[in-house]
Amino acid sequence: MPSSSFSLGRRALLASAALPLIARAAGYPSKPVKVIVPYVPGGGADILARYMAQMLTGALGQPVIVDNRSGAGGMIGVDAGLAAPADGSVLTLISSSYTVNPSLYRIKYDPVRDITPIGQISAGPLLVVVSPASPIRSIADLVAAAKSRPGQLTYASSGQGSALHLAAAQFARRAGVQMVHVPYKGGGAALTDVMSGQVDVYFAATASALPHVEGGRLRALAVTTADRIPSLPEVPTIAQSGFPGYDVTLWYGLIGPKGLPADIVRRVNGEIATILRLGATTEKFKADGAVPAGGTPEAFGQRIASEIATWREVVGALNIKID
Repeated sequence: MPSSSFSLGRRALLASAALPLIARAAGYPSKPVKVIVPYVPGGGADILARYMAQMLTGALGQPVIVDNRSGAGGMIGVDAGLAAPADGSVLTLISSSYTVNPSLYRIKYDPVRDITPIGQISAGPLLVVVSPASPIRSIADLVAAAKSRPGQLTYASSGQGSALHLAAAQFARRAGVQMVHVPYKGGGAALTDVMSGQVDVYFAATASALPHVEGGRLRALAVTTADRIPSLPEVPTIAQSGFPGYDVTLWYGLIGPKGLPADIVRRVNGEIATILRLGATTEKFKADGAVPAGGTPEAFGQRIASEIATWREVVGALNIKID
């Protein structure tokens, strides 16, 4: 009997301890949710964030507002997001570039321990694009042009140290060519100058470049992933263009500050999973050259940690330094 009484008492205690969590999950969110996008408006991250914000507004029952805070390779926005209260009122959209920054900058936070992973949203390739007026019509042409004009061919990026920068630098190293890096403060300005021929080539986020390819304002030479994409089935991969094994994926996901309660993480992750299963989302992502990702917060955290280690090796091998 004493044992039974203790067991019942212990269960009651555990149940009462869980009540605040249940109440908090049921009451979240009680006010608008801000999603910080650490990149400029109009780029791939912004396009994705605004779609997800619209869908999450309906799912969560509170306005979900996008707040663009660009600069310093995305670190300004991430700093702001991680400094926010750990109550789910401020979340941060990150991209693959988040895992590059620790190899290039002195960051104020531990990129693994000072965050709460919520979930990956999408994954897709970069598009290698040139002006439609350019004589470069393939990856082979790009390599030949770079070799005939060593140190003169230019490539754009959305910023020094971005995943887009490293994808192009990694390709140049594989191809044995020297190209001049022209960093921009965001993808929109880079696209404009590539379209006009001011810069020769750009490894661009598919979501922002694809409409211009379809509209004839850009020419796509290749995609950076191992497989072609349904929206541009005629465009080969870089691996198929003479560089087997080349594979760079651009992904996006949501994180929160360290200490974000597990019940809030589960709620947001669950709503993201529901949104990603919608046919409308699949079609939207397909139109942007991406696929829904999803998965658990734990798996997303493992991907972040793994890619930080991978990019550290790549940055070291390429000897890339930020001025």
